[in-house]
Amino acid sequence: MKTDNTIKQYTTAQAPDGYWTDARGVLTPVSLVKPIDQDRDALVGELVELAVNVSAALRDLKERAIADVQAFVDLSAEKYGAKTGGAKGNVTLFTYDGRFKIQRQMAENIKFDERLQAAKTLIDECLADWTKDASPEIHALISQAFSSDQEGNIKTGRVLALRRLKINDERWQNAMLAISESVQVVGTKSYIRVYERVGDSDEYRPIALDMSGV
Repeated sequence: MKTDNTIKQYTTAQAPDGYWTDARGVLTPVSLVKPIDQDRDALVGELVELAVNVSAALRDLKERAIADVQAFVDLSAEKYGAKTGGAKGNVTLFTYDGRFKIQRQMAENIKFDERLQAAKTLIDECLADWTKDASPEIHALISQAFSSDQEGNIKTGRVLALRRLKINDERWQNAMLAISESVQVVGTKSYIRVYERVGDSDEYRPIALDMSGV
């Protein structure tokens, strides 16, 4: 009996007629593939093909919507002799009757540079001195702010929220300054969201463009 190490490996594209490849890439005669496995393969393949087509259509829709909204914003600005200088900020466009609206939202990708470590050092010094007086809530808030996810990324919102705390210690103030100056915008993402008004109310419900929301 051959071992896995001696069995010749094939990709699906390389498999000759009358053979399939399994999940390990092992060449298998189709006569040995159970009918239920063949039916499952056919079902998954059909659904994946549909999903790929829908995904491509959504990508095309997003690209067109972003381009068309920006073109309209530029056109509107030109009527007043203004230049927008590229896609910046959030924009909401309504149909004339107000039934539908489209929102273009720009989200900045924010990272911190090395000055965040200086801020953390100053904050740790403060906590060391405040051990008796600082409330457990502040300790928990600071610990959560500098905790990272599985990819090692720090939640920017939690760190920036520390600046809202009213603490007069000079070291704390210097730490907050270091946090502010460590912020670096490394990119932006554009989002398109489409809404329909609910009856005659002022409420709008999103038109789902993802499978979980349909």
